Parts: sequence; C-alpha cells; structure tokens
Amino acid sequence: MTETSANIITDGKYVELTYLVRDSKTGDVLTEISRPLSYVHGVNEILAPTITRELEGKAQGQRVDLLVDCNELYGPRDESLVITEKVAVVPREYRQVGTQILMENNLGQMKSFLVTKIEGDKITFDGNNPLYGREVIYQVKVLLVRDATGEEKEYGGNVGANPER
Repeated sequence: MTETSANIITDGKYVELTYLVRDSKTGDVLTEISRPLSYVHGVNEILAPTITRELEGKAQGQRVDLLVDCNELYGPRDESLVITEKVAVVPREYRQVGTQILMENNLGQMKSFLVTKIEGDKITFDGNNPLYGREVIYQVKVLLVRDATGEEKEYGGNVGANPER
C-alpha cells in the first residue's frame, strides 16, 4: 500500500475532521466545529449521509467545500414543530430570541427548540432545524486519515472518547 492510499478516506478508515457551515448568500459562518470530530468511514456517520458520501476518496489535509440545500438535507419543514405560547407561562431564562430549549414530548422523546420570535405577550418556539430554507456551504477539513483499529471499528470512532471507559 502506498503512503498516499493509506491517507485516503475509504471504508474502514479512521477519520478526524473539523468543519464550518457558511450561508451561501451572505458568507456568514453559521456553525463552526473547531475541535476535531472522529468516526470510522463506512461504520458510522457524524455528518449527513450526503456529506459523508462526498468525503469518500478525499485525502488527509484536504479541504472539501460542499454546497448543500438544507431543504434536501433535512426534509420538508414541519409546521407542527412551531409552537406559540403566552410569554407569562415560559420561565424567564427562556424569554430571549435565539435561546435553545430541550423539550420532552408525551412519549419521553427529547427535541431541541429555538426561540424565534417574541411579539407582545406571545413567544414562538421552532423545532425545525434552523438551517431550513437556506443553501449553505460545508467547509470540511480532513485532519487525519488512517486505518482504524478493530476496537475503533466496533465503537465507530475514537475509543478514548467513550465516557464509559
């Protein structure tokens, strides 16, 4: 195996990467992950499947820029995830636009909501992904590519990252 093929993303490779997401129209950075994320390619995905597929065949040290339509990435907007309440029934610490809140449904499932609007005595929470309706650029920097160990393949990434170990 040549040195270059050892550092190419294929199934069974341990990969470390960072990324940022930019709005394609304004260029504004919407999300930035600067602490390396790790995964084993073909075993698990830490990014959306369409993005992970685009990383196949890329090399260590390479930056990959991907234009992504978030409507395709996250599916259709779900208006049932938009909730309006009276401000008075909402705890004070959640009464600010941009605040993220973890809510539990009647089945015990957790979902993240964002305060999107406060008008008069009404506050609106939206459980849709905040990137809906946007076209964004994922800028992924491939920091490390190497053969995964058997334990990493079983775990799906960095074994040291497992808090139970």
